[in-house]
Amino acid sequence: MDRDEFIAICNSKLKLVRTEFSFSQEKMALMIGISKKTLVEIEKGRSSLGWSGSVVLCSVFSISEILNDTFSADPLELMRNIAFENSEPNYKQANTYRIWWQPVIQNDDYLIEQNIVSQHYRLLSKDNKVIASSFNIDDLKKLIR
Repeated sequence: MDRDEFIAICNSKLKLVRTEFSFSQEKMALMIGISKKTLVEIEKGRSSLGWSGSVVLCSVFSISEILNDTFSADPLELMRNIAFENSEPNYKQANTYRIWWQPVIQNDDYLIEQNIVSQHYRLLSKDNKVIASSFNIDDLKKLIR
């Protein structure tokens, strides 16, 4: 899959994703950073999200069943693969993203980490899968009780 295919798929799924989350056109436009008029034009097939808009859609709505089923994969991973096509990124080997996180609370089953840049928290399972994230640590503490 190349960028153009990816963008075309995102364009065609935009309204379905909006419906999946029960968002109005105004709310959806706000969430992905476009005007309502542009969103309407995309939903009618007269305009396009483009690469940046497709990246935002897949980033903000990475948990969308519509997107995950459509791509048969994590849309974020697919997006990164397309972005890094024909280059040799080292992010896969290094896992340097861990330097941006510091542990806050840990037990045998869960880990809550805080991002040192954005200050938001994430809850990880013991196999390092992200369960939830929030700017309020109390939201995550409730999930592990």
